[in-house]
Amino acid sequence: MVLVMWNLIGFGLVILIIIIFVALIVGTYNSLIKLQNGVESAWAQINVQLERRTDLIYNLVETVKGYAKHEKTTLKEVTEARSHLQNAETVKENEKADNILTDSLKSLFAVAENYPELKADTNFLDLQEQLKETEDKIAQYREYYNEIVLTYNNKREVFPSNIMANLFNFEEAEYFQHEKGAEDVPQVEF
Repeated sequence: MVLVMWNLIGFGLVILIIIIFVALIVGTYNSLIKLQNGVESAWAQINVQLERRTDLIYNLVETVKGYAKHEKTTLKEVTEARSHLQNAETVKENEKADNILTDSLKSLFAVAENYPELKADTNFLDLQEQLKETEDKIAQYREYYNEIVLTYNNKREVFPSNIMANLFNFEEAEYFQHEKGAEDVPQVEF
């Protein structure tokens, strides 16, 4: 009788250990999926703001064109940089295109300095303000994106979740980084 009771207790412990082990696996897998989805969602938010910025830049360039017809090189650079950003697909491609666009925007605003009537144009001023607000949002979303990438990458690299991450091929997420000096937001106030 005692032997049967010990067998039942032993069997119950084995079942309990299996249940705990399965729950640990499922919980770890689900937390990795949630973090991975968080990274994708944060990246989508950045893309929404980048698209908004490219639309604003198009309108800004069109406004400047009316005043600065002989500044074709600068306008062309901004337009090309905008196009590169729209066509970027990976985080690294976005980084590079964003840096080029930021530099070309600095040139555009330098050109606008030479046209006092442009600086007083309400449409131009409104576009500048919208662009500044969008730049601020992009910066906030990049910060959030990098925070969630850190959390996700940590989760996939620490024990025991790294076993699950390797088993199910959870790949490392890329940080959104700038080239040195590119963290300066283009000056849009005159």
